Amino acid sequence: MSVTEILFTPLLKADPGRPLITHYDDAAGTRVELSRATIANWAAKTANWLRDEHDVEPGDPVAVLLPAHWQTAGLLLGAWWCGARVVGAGVDARVAVVPPGGTAAADVVAVASLHPMGLGAGADVDYLDDVRVHGDDFTPWEPVPGSTLALGESTVDDVVAAARGIDLGSEPRILSTLEWNAPSGVVEGFLAVLAAGGSLVQVSNPDAGRLAARRDSEKITQLLG
Repeated sequence: MSVTEILFTPLLKADPGRPLITHYDDAAGTRVELSRATIANWAAKTANWLRDEHDVEPGDPVAVLLPAHWQTAGLLLGAWWCGARVVGAGVDARVAVVPPGGTAAADVVAVASLHPMGLGAGADVDYLDDVRVHGDDFTPWEPVPGSTLALGESTVDDVVAAARGIDLGSEPRILSTLEWNAPSGVVEGFLAVLAAGGSLVQVSNPDAGRLAARRDSEKITQLLG
């Protein structure tokens, strides 16, 4: 099975309405909260887009060159769901997703707006506008073997073991300012939270003066970053 099916699907089945990620951008003054079910919807659309529109097969490299963000969560889970190998900068990829103004070495380069409400970026290949028309459910054509490369040079089995090896307690509510740089940041800042059955409050452009109050208001149990 894929990383998504192992680490995320059990959370979705257990409580689809529970928050998965709450994203703050202190520079923009925005807060967006998405449930497990809503992220699953974005992930399914992404997996369908990668497989059906761009012929991504298990092990094919997909470059995720975005900051830690709710859009990045849906992209990562969708990429793994269809068996893709998530890579960072400097690796030739079948598909790359970049922020506005970003560039990458890939057959297809799509732009993610990072708009808090999910508006498109108006790019020629626009990640959010393109995935929106794809299906809300995804069924792999065949199981993804555990030996498939999933994150950099790590296999599905390696990634799952690494995420489960980070002790964050049980069902934690994590406040994090860590970036999800591939590969280590993705595991420490995102997948370890899923492995613990938790939820994530991710802060971009953090204002140190707001973090203490946010810890109380968001009922945080642990800090990362």
